[in-house]
Amino acid sequence: MPPFALPGTTRRALLAVAALVAGTLTCAPPARAAAPGERDVTAVLFEWSYASVAKECKDTLGPAGYGYVQVSPPQEHIQGPQWWTSYQPVGYRVAGRLGDRAALKGMVDACHSAGVKVVADAVINHMAAGSGTGTGGTPYTKYDYPGTYQDRDFHGCRKPIGDYRDRGDVQNCELVGLADLDTGAEHVRDRIAAYLDDLLSLGVDGFRIDAAKHIATDDLAAIKSRLSRPDVYWKQETIYGAGEAVQPEEYLRNGDVQEFRYARDLKRVLTGERLAYLKNFGEGWGYLPGGQASVFTDNWDTERGGDTLSYKDGANYTLANVFMLAWPYGSPDVHSGYEFTDRDAGPPNGGSVTACWQDGWKCQHKWPEIKSMVGFRNATRGAAVGDWWDNGYQAIAFGRGNKGYVAINHESFAVSRTFRTSLPGGDYCDVQSGRRVSVAPDGTFTASLAPNTALALHVGARECAP
Repeated sequence: MPPFALPGTTRRALLAVAALVAGTLTCAPPARAAAPGERDVTAVLFEWSYASVAKECKDTLGPAGYGYVQVSPPQEHIQGPQWWTSYQPVGYRVAGRLGDRAALKGMVDACHSAGVKVVADAVINHMAAGSGTGTGGTPYTKYDYPGTYQDRDFHGCRKPIGDYRDRGDVQNCELVGLADLDTGAEHVRDRIAAYLDDLLSLGVDGFRIDAAKHIATDDLAAIKSRLSRPDVYWKQETIYGAGEAVQPEEYLRNGDVQEFRYARDLKRVLTGERLAYLKNFGEGWGYLPGGQASVFTDNWDTERGGDTLSYKDGANYTLANVFMLAWPYGSPDVHSGYEFTDRDAGPPNGGSVTACWQDGWKCQHKWPEIKSMVGFRNATRGAAVGDWWDNGYQAIAFGRGNKGYVAINHESFAVSRTFRTSLPGGDYCDVQSGRRVSVAPDGTFTASLAPNTALALHVGARECAP
């Protein structure tokens, strides 16, 4: 959702995960592009220009095995350098700062050629506040957006949301003062569906529905039913709040739902509890059904709000992403943004990414420890968790059937032991360190993990590149 961010401070975080394992041959697993299919990892390239996304699909996302890329909202929006201007629409033309219609189409085609599907962030709950001229040249005032909406198309509650225990307040009043669309009205439903259909015509494969919690689930169902592809993939932003009137479960009828508790609890475990507690993480913690849960370690809102981990948290953040990609619950989003000291700050260079790890771009999707786990997840798809081990505290290990095995050491000291797996015997490449590991015929191997490192073996990486 698009809150008005407040100033804050930041520090540069260094990548801090490497694994020490048995074996003497140092190498890197080869990158392989895969055909589109059931790959469920999404790289969220927050505020990347569409031209930059197109290049990254070809250079990184496809070869690494990412199934999807999520791009920031394409519609015309208010002017300004802040990131949240992208979340204040003034119309539905593809005319935002990240690229025009041709750029969006070119990006979609390039990503598809790389085997990567495209999810567009869709802002359909509200329109912009204030008045001015949009990024595509459209003049607007609040409740009047020429060619798109007029005053009659908005809810009658013209005040900010004040009580999250009141369903009407949450879904009919104004999120941080933004003009709240009357999504129960037929004309509004038709207009939103026409916008989404236009994006589908450009090849977009699915949508993230921004601020879905502030739209009645019946309204979203009615909008989706109007689409040329009513079965299109979408995930809905429905932030869980204890005791609130609107709950995430209501939205499962429409598609996947973002499970915010997952990210919050991962932060709590990594910073103040024990990794051993993660043995039944997911539905065992009262979360949404895993088959419809969209999960993440952070996003652009939560990294700025501090309720989840972020790139500033070093090894805690990296290990959380390693665990998320190894653990079978939900469909994971890997957030990839940029450094910020001012929480309002928009993307460096207007969203143009010349190179990763320059100009403030963090490129978390490309961190070796994270990127390598995308292949692990694809190789272990459908395999249940087994062979669990923990030391009762901060070291854990588990298998994914006979397809993969991961160990994570969050202790302040090295952990050395013999691990028992269900893997077939033979040599594997630890995709975390790039070292060869030999698994005995009985499925055991011996390794030493340095503090705050991980090890990951899977059947898709039996050999290391020379």
